[in-house]
Amino acid sequence: MGRYIGPVCRKCRREGIKLMLKGARCESAKCPMEKQNRSLPPGQSRAFRRGQASEYGKRLRETQKVKRYYGLWDAQFRKYFSHAQHASENTGQALLGLLERRLDNVICKLGWAASRKSARIAIAHKHFMVNGKLVNKPGYLVSQLDKIEVHKREASRKLVRALVDADPNRPVQPWLKVDTANLVAGVVSLPTRDDVQIPVEEQLIVEFCSR
Repeated sequence: MGRYIGPVCRKCRREGIKLMLKGARCESAKCPMEKQNRSLPPGQSRAFRRGQASEYGKRLRETQKVKRYYGLWDAQFRKYFSHAQHASENTGQALLGLLERRLDNVICKLGWAASRKSARIAIAHKHFMVNGKLVNKPGYLVSQLDKIEVHKREASRKLVRALVDADPNRPVQPWLKVDTANLVAGVVSLPTRDDVQIPVEEQLIVEFCSR
């Protein structure tokens, strides 16, 4: 599998929104999206682009936006879309619900990692447990009533404790609960469409992937 080694802020500029790929830096004045001359799409000829995007282009941009936000490759995204197609609910909402349940996304939303990328690294290094068992797969899908906790070893707790202490008042979404003192969290319920924090038109994604 290949990996992107270029500047990640370029992705945000291309999609025109903050994808929160650098954690706290994205919320500071250092973010390129805060600068007028850097918030435009990347590319040398950007000033000469004219016209409206085609219908295909709009669908493509929505799909790319979600893939970049959650840090997915094409094959991974197609797998989630295939599962969503067989769900009893709306395909677009089912897709976003599956992506929200990814363990790396949950760890990031709990404030135990600065970004989804750093959450994937921490999970791969076995810093977290789900229901008492070590999980080293960032794509692990949490379920209702799952218990998520930081590994008991000192290195893991020191890593997470530093992030928690840096932002002790970080809000947590209602479908999650967290005990910051013991570094234990739980999944109260499955995420809904309202829990998705990125502006996206999921119907355009469904049309793009169904073509």
